[in-house]
Amino acid sequence: MNGAILGSRDVTKLKLDRLGSLIETDDPAPAIRLVDADGREIQAVSDFFAEMRARGNSFASLRSYGMDLLRWIRFLGAVEVDWDRASRAEARDFVLWMQQTRLPGRRADRGVNAVTGKRGLGLGFAAATINHAESVLRCFYDYLGSIGTGPVTNPFPIVAMEGGRTMAHHNPMREPPHERTGLYRVKQPQRIPRSIPDDLFEQLFARLSCDRDRALVAMFLSTAARAAELLGVPRGRMDIGNQLVGVIRKGSGALQWLPASPDAFVWLRLYQKSMRGKVPAGPGEPVWWTLRPPFRPLNYHAARAVLLRANAALGTNWSWHDLRHTAAYRMAGDPNMPLVDLQWLLGHARITATQIYLRPRQEEVVGRLRQYHQRRMAQPETPPPVLAGSEYRTEVLATLFGTGAAQ
Repeated sequence: MNGAILGSRDVTKLKLDRLGSLIETDDPAPAIRLVDADGREIQAVSDFFAEMRARGNSFASLRSYGMDLLRWIRFLGAVEVDWDRASRAEARDFVLWMQQTRLPGRRADRGVNAVTGKRGLGLGFAAATINHAESVLRCFYDYLGSIGTGPVTNPFPIVAMEGGRTMAHHNPMREPPHERTGLYRVKQPQRIPRSIPDDLFEQLFARLSCDRDRALVAMFLSTAARAAELLGVPRGRMDIGNQLVGVIRKGSGALQWLPASPDAFVWLRLYQKSMRGKVPAGPGEPVWWTLRPPFRPLNYHAARAVLLRANAALGTNWSWHDLRHTAAYRMAGDPNMPLVDLQWLLGHARITATQIYLRPRQEEVVGRLRQYHQRRMAQPETPPPVLAGSEYRTEVLATLFGTGAAQ
């Protein structure tokens, strides 16, 4: 990558060793620890995790933060800088390295899918991943600064923003702006949720090979639940009589009962009938299982393989989260469905997060524009009026525009 060489450090040639790891523990605080290349616990990270747990963060959040911290520790090991000696130069080079590195296993044909219109995974880290790492590391060093340890200054500083750009055209006679952001945050394109058009959804559903997969898709589409929420449901939280599904909400950890469609429960009963006697059926046992022995609870990666097989046959790249978007768009388009009800169903803390589904879907806009062009084509062309003194004769214009025979 041109321009990635800063001073004497060339991040284009930097290779990170897989040193250090995250270790889960039985201790509820912090429940996960980061060890260095020598297997020694990094106590500052453990203290940071304990602080996060005390503030109500989930184990999943700790693991997500831990992956970013582990990547940062490995980067610092490659440039031979201790984590408590890191400066803005290391922070800057870390972001540049993430921007130019290529992840193993990524193919070069990850452009826009011709069927779905969705962009596939890129060859390297996405802008959202880079910004998440920047935020995590800034929070980590902010915590160290608050307790008087770590570097004197945060390697990932924040700066004031004005008009969407860093102190752009700031008037020195006015108060400085209050909006602040990370100095090394990269530009992130606005993501528009992609829903599955009805005809393509029918093709996807037809490609599913068993009742379990049909029940999963129908449940996702009718409850608009997240993948982790629905896959973790035990049998005791499937209220078939009232057609409700009890999910544990991401973030809040609250139990919420979501209504599902009757056909989703029909597919569920057919799936459960096929698994009778093969898997445990207690109220605390998982609903979703693998289909072949040894039977195991269905995790996200196994569920993802269900869509990967259908995508391979259809030439698409749909994901489970696209079903959540599809359900939200369908409900938002129903005039009898209040937006606050949709907010409750999706589990959004703010209604502004739900309002994105009020935007028209791409296929709807394209369809209306095609109808507009067809109406324009059907209308006869009206020749321009012949002004007094014009050098063109009326019969010539009539012949030219096809509005009548020449007199």
